Amino acid sequence: MAKSLRVRAGPLAFALPGRTIAVTAALILVVAAVMLLSLSRGTVAIGPGTVLQALLGQAEGPEGFVVNTLRLPRTVMAFLVGAALAVAGLILQALVRNPLASPDIIGISGGASVAAVAFLSFLAPQLGAQWLPLFAIAGALLAAAGIYLLAWRSGVTPARLVLIGIGLSAAMGAATTLMITLSPIATTMTAYIWLTGSVYGSDWADVQALLPWLALLLPLALRHARAIDLQEFGDTLATGLGLPVQRNRLLLLVLSVALAGVAVAHAGAIGFVGLMAPHIARRLVARQFAGLAPVTALIGGMLVVLADLVGRTLFAPLDVPAGVFVSAIGAPFFIYLLFRQRF
Repeated sequence: MAKSLRVRAGPLAFALPGRTIAVTAALILVVAAVMLLSLSRGTVAIGPGTVLQALLGQAEGPEGFVVNTLRLPRTVMAFLVGAALAVAGLILQALVRNPLASPDIIGISGGASVAAVAFLSFLAPQLGAQWLPLFAIAGALLAAAGIYLLAWRSGVTPARLVLIGIGLSAAMGAATTLMITLSPIATTMTAYIWLTGSVYGSDWADVQALLPWLALLLPLALRHARAIDLQEFGDTLATGLGLPVQRNRLLLLVLSVALAGVAVAHAGAIGFVGLMAPHIARRLVARQFAGLAPVTALIGGMLVVLADLVGRTLFAPLDVPAGVFVSAIGAPFFIYLLFRQRF
């Protein structure tokens, strides 16, 4: 195997170490196996061979319907949401140079949650549920804008960005709880499920709505891989190497917010994926963003697919939201990171 692979396609130019290529290929196979398992297991168990036949259009009847119409779009949606949240967290951690940063911790997901619950409480009966994703994305963008403006003082430093984000996240959490308390019981149940995070009921229309966003945003993130790598060296060195730090910081924050916003808009506030996936990826490959981003995306997608699989099989016939199981792993992981950062 070559020591590295050099990629040059228009504005994209980077070199990938051989280890990164090998790990990425291995993860693709693992993710494929996990998705096959997800398509096989459920209230109706279907053998892997029958699943493959259904995917190839060779299985008719109930098995083909269950695989292609009920489980496949839900599994694809889980993977796409996890990948988007993971890369959003990776960009944020590089941007603020803090391993504890993620969209849900610094308030981006909180902004989406406030907007979504406000929509469900006051506007959903008049406008219809199809407008929920738009309001969630707008809430994430407004929260990020507020964090950035409040953190500005002759520029934005990573420390101020994180501290103000955590403070606003707490405030938005209180506002969300207040709206849920004052809402009718039907709205409260819907809001709680959304806040927990679930891909229940996802269909191909949802996948088609999310996929174009990722097809645009993920290549844009790779396009700015060099800027992301330079940000991690600190403002002084990055400026000395010719990087317009403040402009790139704003651009990268918008990219992270957009990725997190579209994911939260379509699957609810699934927490901790953007925190865990980048840390796991850094243990497998080098810290170079161009190689780290695909590995992080694969790990994040796999985490949500596994969480959704456990949620709909472990307590069958109940369908427990995927966010419950991601949080069950993510909360202890966050505590471990906090403890490790003390030393």
